[in-house]
Amino acid sequence: MSSNINQAITGICSFSKFPICTNLDEMGEADMAILGVPYDLGVGFLSGARLGPRRIREASTQYAKGPAGFYDFEDDMQYLAEPLKIVDCGDADILQGDLAYSFKRIEYAVRKIIKNGTIPVVLGGDHSITIPVGRALEAYGKKISIVQFDAHLDWTDHVGPQAYGNGSPMRRLSEMEHIDKMCQIGLRGIGSGRRSDYMDAKDYGSVLISAREAHEIGVDGVVAKIPDADYYFVTFDIDGYDMSIAPGVASPYPGGLFYDQALAIFKGLCKKGKIVGIDMVEVAPQYDPSGITVRLAALTLINMMAQVGKLQLGK
Repeated sequence: MSSNINQAITGICSFSKFPICTNLDEMGEADMAILGVPYDLGVGFLSGARLGPRRIREASTQYAKGPAGFYDFEDDMQYLAEPLKIVDCGDADILQGDLAYSFKRIEYAVRKIIKNGTIPVVLGGDHSITIPVGRALEAYGKKISIVQFDAHLDWTDHVGPQAYGNGSPMRRLSEMEHIDKMCQIGLRGIGSGRRSDYMDAKDYGSVLISAREAHEIGVDGVVAKIPDADYYFVTFDIDGYDMSIAPGVASPYPGGLFYDQALAIFKGLCKKGKIVGIDMVEVAPQYDPSGITVRLAALTLINMMAQVGKLQLGK
């Protein structure tokens, strides 16, 4: 008989139906690797982002067919197709209730991916997972700049004794010697952070671009404001999008970014420097019965990976 048709509804649900490789010593020459992080202990109000990786994977299968990739008629281009090699490494080993163990295992898995010469694409999970992911970026042995898409600044030092919550990842990354410049895109006014947090971020040198400013200056204006760097890590909090298209988040907020706008900014970023990793965080499926948010997250990642594949890897 001929080979399987491989429709979206069939088979094991890996991200975009890419091959599964849960042994991190057997990734081979993979260009990119998906890693799920079903962790949301950093959330102080509405939890549920631990369900994000599974639902994002499920949604992603509708839009691509594994190594065959997908055709984009607007670009007249076949994306994410062989010889580009992408694997789904399953999930980091998480122990709900144990932050130290979970963070250690997240960092371990991301470091293994990086040391293999593979670009990590991480599915969160709440935004605190960017802290251990950020630690793992040290494995590159280079200064890494951070570009954050987010409604919130995430520069909180601590809430009581909690210094590793989902409001603190950018503060914690700023304390890491291998982390260099930062740019936050899509910020909104009320509730994004305290005045002292903004002053600290500015003192660090962060470039802060509100969603309102992004709408006003356009894609080219935003890309021009992102600090020049050789290497970028992109952390994408789904609430950076407007709540009308991303209701399934813990902290939805109006006035945000839109899909084509965010992807155009990312494409511009790919032309400024090398993307060394991506994470997608704060997708909380249970607050969006329609499934719009998980589809948006999946398509955002698929298109980001496509740009990295073509513009950086030439595949």
